[in-house]
Amino acid sequence: MQRHEVPTHLNIEDKAFAGLTMRQLMVAIIGLAIAYSAMSEAPLPLALRLGAGATALLMTAAVSFWQPAGRSLEDWAFILLRYVSLPRVVVWRVRALHDVGVTDEARFEVLVPDRHGNQSWTEDPQR
Repeated sequence: MQRHEVPTHLNIEDKAFAGLTMRQLMVAIIGLAIAYSAMSEAPLPLALRLGAGATALLMTAAVSFWQPAGRSLEDWAFILLRYVSLPRVVVWRVRALHDVGVTDEARFEVLVPDRHGNQSWTEDPQR
């Protein structure tokens, strides 16, 4: 009897159906349902319904198959949300000389404004 070791280090997704991964398959099913409902259920003229259905199909294809820089569009959306939620301004300044026990390595502090414009102090990164 021959033995075969199953490779577990390939870092690829399993194919579920017709060469699509589970993520791609679920996005395609949801997108097709949205396109179908846009074309058949909306109380609009035929040209607008066809345009809405075609737009839904194009968006579905983009989300399912397009992976810029090897990442899915869901990953890029989370990256964008994280970028938007982080503060944009960081101010470095020298600590006041009256602080007792401040060494040469710990004489800087970070000032980060919060969303309301108030200044919040953070710990020295070298401590």
